[in-house]
Amino acid sequence: MDTTLLEVARRYANAHVDADGVARTPIPGLVVLRENAPTPLQYAISKPLVALVLQGGKRVSTGARTFDFGAAESLLITADVPTVSQITKASLDKPYYSIVVELNPVVISALLDDIGTAPFMAGMPVRVDPTEVEVADTANRLLRLLDRPAALPVLRDQLVRELHYWLLCGQHGGAVRALGVNDGHAGRIARAVEMIRSSFRTPLRMEQLADAAGMSMSAFHAHFRSATSLSPLQFQKQLRLIEARRTMLADGATIANAAFAVGYESVQQFTREYSRVFGQPPGRDIRTARMASRSALPLRG
Repeated sequence: MDTTLLEVARRYANAHVDADGVARTPIPGLVVLRENAPTPLQYAISKPLVALVLQGGKRVSTGARTFDFGAAESLLITADVPTVSQITKASLDKPYYSIVVELNPVVISALLDDIGTAPFMAGMPVRVDPTEVEVADTANRLLRLLDRPAALPVLRDQLVRELHYWLLCGQHGGAVRALGVNDGHAGRIARAVEMIRSSFRTPLRMEQLADAAGMSMSAFHAHFRSATSLSPLQFQKQLRLIEARRTMLADGATIANAAFAVGYESVQQFTREYSRVFGQPPGRDIRTARMASRSALPLRG
């Protein structure tokens, strides 16, 4: 991989990184990550994205599969799936750096209008592969725009489009193509997923979700689980628990307040389900996470 991409990402991240190790950019859906030490486990239901690792190492698990990867490799996620991730290789001398770009179904759909919707097979929603030269080159030119604010609004969109084009042409382009087919199963399930994400604190209305996906109830449940590895109810629970954990860690919310804020009516039920997902009760988990964060804090630049 061209080392200049690492240099551009390092310069931007070092100037703009926040306390969470994230350097946000004026390019929608694109961030640069930096960590100066290995991190605790991080839980999320990731949106479709590509992450180009430039330095350091990371581990991502989904279901029974675990991926360990590092510099010159890319993580591709093509569905809303639960992941557990951790930076495994990072130090003050050699921080972890990566570029993360959310995949845009609108851009993909427009590209498919131009290049055609060739047959595709979505396959596994999470995979790791060597970063392709064309992807790295486009990412490099996209990041360089951050130093040219006058050129950014003129050239940004076409470079984002080019990046998606090269991903479509890559060895797992079929999975990326599926995101741009509005009437395909991936597009239909994506509409239901967005409804759950936007109102995960309220009770699920399965009929409404199936209607949004344009499917029968049985077909909706089958395709939802195939796409996300979870049932709609499990998906909602994961969102609730991840958000509750975030509010306890970041905002200092009590266990009860966090549980009620995300839609639980019983602290006991919240504690049981939290323990199943995170491996220990919320109080113990938050104490452990805070201790890990405090030990890493002095290493942040």
